[in-house]
Amino acid sequence: MQLQEITRVHTITKKEFLRDYVKPQKPVVIEHLIDDWKAYDKWNLTYIKDIAGDKEVPLYDDRPVKHDEGFNQAHATMSMSAYVELLKKQPTNYRIFLYNLMKEVPSLKEDFKFPKIGLRLLKQIPMLFFGGEGSKVFMHHDIDWANILHFHFEGKKQCVLFPPSETPHLYKVPYSLITREDINFDDPDYDKFPNLKKAKGFICHLNHGETLYMPEGYWHYMKYETPGFSMSLRALPRKMSNLRKALYNVFYMRHYDNFMRRRKGQAWIDEKNERAMSVSK
Repeated sequence: MQLQEITRVHTITKKEFLRDYVKPQKPVVIEHLIDDWKAYDKWNLTYIKDIAGDKEVPLYDDRPVKHDEGFNQAHATMSMSAYVELLKKQPTNYRIFLYNLMKEVPSLKEDFKFPKIGLRLLKQIPMLFFGGEGSKVFMHHDIDWANILHFHFEGKKQCVLFPPSETPHLYKVPYSLITREDINFDDPDYDKFPNLKKAKGFICHLNHGETLYMPEGYWHYMKYETPGFSMSLRALPRKMSNLRKALYNVFYMRHYDNFMRRRKGQAWIDEKNERAMSVSK
């Protein structure tokens, strides 16, 4: 794969952000966008444990997709307190994914602001993501093709991104939001997946308090290099063509996929994985 470091800026104005990154759809890391948030100083794993330790949270691991599992169905549950202790104690594959903790603990909303840098951010769904050392989020793109601001807290996180134009090289699984799950994006098998050599993408390592802008429909693979967590805010796609893709995903694609899983079982999953290989040839 051909990966270049994502551009980093210390701070940025609304005009610069829209002109240099949103309009051309280029990712950027903003190092000091949220220094004035209460969360910048307060948010760490211990704080989350103290304020939300009694909440039961959904956990995901890196097992392959199964035909009898629903869309984003959790693999286990645990109290937030026990989960944070697990993260601090040892590496684990268990992650919290796309979790609106603010609904459970409204006081967390007082710790952050919605950045005024030109995106119409949706205020109903600030989502949190947690992971232990070495845990990975498979390569995927979001169902709504949103523009995403991804804020990282505690520790370090690696992010690998590919623009939608690179989809033909990534072995996308049909009727899904993922690539082949047997691809190791840390050490790709080019004999099995030769087209990955052609893929041109981006990489960065996020530290506490840094913000990653991910443009519409960008593929992203995340790896927690240390235990930590992130929050995402999102804005609807600005391009009409991407909005149509989002509506297709939400109102047709995922329902058709669930229907075929019920009808054909594991054979449907296997068929899609085979088609991913042929489509990328």
